[in-house]
Amino acid sequence: MDTVVEDDDQLERVDSLPDLDLASFTSSLSPVLGTEDSRSTTSSGDISTFSGSSGEVPASLLADDETVRARQKCVGRNNKGVSWGFTSVMGRRREMEDAVAVVPGFMSRTCEHVGGCTAPGSRTSGEISPVHFFGVYDGHGGSQVAEFCKERMHKVISEEWDRESLNGYEWQRKWEAAFSSGFRRTDNEVLAPDLVGSTAVVVVLSGCQIITSNCGDSRAVLCRGAQTIPLTVDQKPDRQDELLRIEGEGGKVINWNGARVFGVLAMSRAIGDRYLRPWIIPVPEISFATRSDEDECLILASDGLWDVMTNEEVGEVARRVLRRRRRSMMADEISPAQVVADNLTDIAYGRTSSDNISIVVVDLKPKKNRQQRHREETIL
Repeated sequence: MDTVVEDDDQLERVDSLPDLDLASFTSSLSPVLGTEDSRSTTSSGDISTFSGSSGEVPASLLADDETVRARQKCVGRNNKGVSWGFTSVMGRRREMEDAVAVVPGFMSRTCEHVGGCTAPGSRTSGEISPVHFFGVYDGHGGSQVAEFCKERMHKVISEEWDRESLNGYEWQRKWEAAFSSGFRRTDNEVLAPDLVGSTAVVVVLSGCQIITSNCGDSRAVLCRGAQTIPLTVDQKPDRQDELLRIEGEGGKVINWNGARVFGVLAMSRAIGDRYLRPWIIPVPEISFATRSDEDECLILASDGLWDVMTNEEVGEVARRVLRRRRRSMMADEISPAQVVADNLTDIAYGRTSSDNISIVVVDLKPKKNRQQRHREETIL
């Protein structure tokens, strides 16, 4: 199944430490991604039919005022040129504990209303366009919380975003509050308190912004030109700021097959692990990246990928596959984003990844631009 949406640069992290108020999300239901063998679920899509610590993320530059004034359209135009693909496989684990959510058009707003529009006052900024949601959830000790997040998280975030009032240009604060409240609310809605939890890395994609929220050691990166830019930093118990927070609350980090909170959990933040409060918290870290015409793709994945591949290796594979597939892509072929997800899964499995492997790839090049380039290259 294929999905695409038809028709720069600051990245900053908001470190939501324990004293930050938490907020919540909402949206429509994502497809159910079941798994069976080592290779379980794959899907690609075309959305054109939908109306200061060791945890710091590197910053790129916002477009300057003159560039913004000169821009005639939002970077993503009407955000309908986005294609995606995903895989979610059990790998060498005995049980599938990952879950993936892909929710094209989980909100419909004008780019100016969502916030961070790079072309305020332009025609595209005032058009109602889809805002897309992508999420990867990696359960530990069971799939229940990951599956719950897949079904619920985007809905809660949308509701919380609608609830927050927008004060002038404080759009980033509104998203921070919505994500923080959404993660807390989703955590509170997990019914069985004895259930172990799940990581959560989610991306909201508007016409001009990439907004990322993360709890745990799943990860998101942005391929921009020749760069691979981390949008999240793994929340590990031995990360300096996280270690200080845990020990400040009377907790201990024990090296037992890696750094673990009380020798149990190899991450310091997650959804659903209430039995390990206050050391494991559902407080997300949030980053904002202004979209650029140089953007190639987004990649979200569970640690089944990141345990065996670096950010740079993943980015290099993605760029190489995308460019090759875009040059040769025919209308009835599998989407380039799906081919990237498949390739990365094969590599991770071949490198003997011992975990479930779930990968979402979002192609940020508008489909019509890809087809135009292909026609031009064919003529030449």
